[in-house]
Formats: sequence, structure tokens, C-alpha cells
Amino acid sequence: MTTTPLTGKVALVAGATRGAGRQIAIQLGAAGATVYATGRSSRAGRSEMDRPETIEETAELVTAAGGTGIAVRVDHLVPEQVRELVARIDAEQGRLDVLVNDIWGGDPLITWEKPVWEQPLDAGFRTLRLAIDTHIITSHFALPLLIRRPGGLVVEIGDGTKAYNDANYRLSVFYDLAKVSVNRLAFSWGHELKPHGGTAVALTPGWIRSEAMLEHYEVTEENWRDGAAKDPHFLISETPAFVGRAVAALAADEGKARWNQASVSAGELSQVYGFTDVDGSRPDAFRYIAEVVDAGKPADVTGYR
Repeated sequence: MTTTPLTGKVALVAGATRGAGRQIAIQLGAAGATVYATGRSSRAGRSEMDRPETIEETAELVTAAGGTGIAVRVDHLVPEQVRELVARIDAEQGRLDVLVNDIWGGDPLITWEKPVWEQPLDAGFRTLRLAIDTHIITSHFALPLLIRRPGGLVVEIGDGTKAYNDANYRLSVFYDLAKVSVNRLAFSWGHELKPHGGTAVALTPGWIRSEAMLEHYEVTEENWRDGAAKDPHFLISETPAFVGRAVAALAADEGKARWNQASVSAGELSQVYGFTDVDGSRPDAFRYIAEVVDAGKPADVTGYR
């Protein structure tokens, strides 16, 4: 059985600088894909996130994993930059098989657990532009290339499945609206792609141990379990590779159309496709959050990973 089912396939991971986007790019590369990794943070300069990770590092990691990584500095709020990006992919590859909309960058802008009248409007609307407008702009330019061949896949990366977000307020009106919207975009893309043989899926990681999350809990990936001293529920957390493997599994599935317009978690897909996190576990974070955290039960990940 081949271990590189995506050899010859071309992917665009929009928002691949760090976190989920970086590992999605890496795992697609590990499956053999050529991956265009885009974002604003480059060795040429940082974005407003002001973090050290760069798209060039991501591209190098994609190549090291066995794929071909290509870094392109793009602000996905600027239509002309996205137009030029897609034109470059077309000129260099003549195809696009996978589009992952993982653009975010809103964390520093969120005011948590305050009513709308106590929210700064400028930051809130900037959040919505980063979270929603970027995804629409990118899809506007990229989907005509993706639908040239049947079997194209669009993955909208958000936070929370539709079922979870429909039933729970996500602690800020702007964050809530952003994450509900991302799930709905996948539903819309799926409607538009179906006549062309394409598939769109809304996919959420669980409690992801991104670079920023590890820093927040003052741990590394090697001793991450020590973060449970700050929050015992942290033991349900997962590496960004887990959602990356979920995307790679979807992309390699010839029957992926059965997921069209669905909203699923990495934990749910791991039960179907059999992939694991890097430690061999299959954390089912949103089931845990609903059944343990939201239910007010003491932390116990038994049966959830």
C-alpha cells in the first residue's frame, strides 16, 4: 500500500504559518503533495501577530516530510495578491486539488466574555474580516482552478462543529459569529462544488497545542502534560498534526464526496480513517468538552483518547 497517496496532487494551505495550518501543510506533504504555504509572516517581516514562525519554515518542513513545499507571502485580505497567487499556481502546476482555508489571526483582537456593548468595534470587525472575508476572497479566486478536474477538495478550518456551535455561545459575539460563519461557508462551497465533482468540508481540531498554546501553559511538546496543573482538562489536548492527518486522509479518500457539506472534528474522522495523533492516541475533544467539561464533571480523559 502506498504511503504517498497524494503524489502529483497540488494543495494550497492558506494560513500555513503556524498551528493547524503548518501541520496541515506538513501532513499533506508527507502524503506526497506539492503544497503552497501562504501567510503574512515571513523572514522578510512579521504580521500583526508579531510571532517568530514564518511561511518559509513551513515550506521547508513540508519538503522535509517528503512533499514539495512552496512559500508565498500573501495577505488574503488583498484580492490582487490572491489573484496573483492563484495565477502562479496555475502557471507552475496547471491544477489545484486541495484548498485549505485556515486563515485566522484574530486571537489578539478578541475581548472574551464581554457583552457586545463592551466590545471594541474596530477590533471586532477586523476579526470578522480576517476570519471570513479572507476565506471568501481566497475561494473566489482559487475555486475556478480547483474545479477544472473532478475530485477537488475544500476544507474550511474552524473551531467547533456545527452541532457544538449551534448549541453553545463561544464567549465573544465576534468569535462566535466568525466560527459559525466558517462552518456555513463549507456548506455553501459544497453546494457550489457538487455539480463539478468537488467536495467541501468544515473541519475543526480539538484543543490544539499550537505554539501559542504551549507558551500560554508554559510547557513544551515534550512535557505538555504538565499543563494540567493549570487546567486538568488540558489532558484532552492534541497536537496540530492530528488535524493535519485528518485533512490528508480526506484528500486521499476517493469517496470523499460522502462528506460534502459536513461539519466534523478531527476526532470524529480519526475513528473513520484510523489515523492517530503523534502519540498513537485518538483524542475526541469535542465529545469530551460536551460530556465532561460542559457537564461540570471532574477531568478524566478515560475513553476519550
